[in-house]
Amino acid sequence: MPSIILYTRIQADARICFDLSRSIEMHTHSMQHTGETVIGEKNKGLLNLGDTVTWKARHLGVKQTLTAEITDMDPHRFFVDVQLKGPFKQFTHQHIFTRENEGTLMKDIFHYQAPCGILGLLADALFLKKYMTRLLEIRNLHIKRIAESEEWKAILGIE
Repeated sequence: MPSIILYTRIQADARICFDLSRSIEMHTHSMQHTGETVIGEKNKGLLNLGDTVTWKARHLGVKQTLTAEITDMDPHRFFVDVQLKGPFKQFTHQHIFTRENEGTLMKDIFHYQAPCGILGLLADALFLKKYMTRLLEIRNLHIKRIAESEEWKAILGIE
């Protein structure tokens, strides 16, 4: 199963990074270029253990819907989301937050399997892994920029 592992150093407290990473508003803001929106009952705020969320977006020129569930969580240290329904055969995304000096090391471990058997393997080799890596990098850069400014207060609803 292919994996993507990314490290992002952020000059902000792990609590801020953790909460921004599970914020629906932060996610839709970081994925504006895909037209990503959230549909369903859970459509704002912070995702918690057991929550499911359904995203709708255009990726690789195709409208797609993906439903994920938060299956594991240790507040301010890590959480895991798993695809329940969507374009992948399966995926698991681990979000890990480690306090480091005056900031946080955010680590993403994204395990996935493309659909369509051998065609999915070919798509992964040709473009899918690169595309997914770039999406995660864009998301992480948004989290970093917001966490390192005062904007995180507005996103998280803190005055």
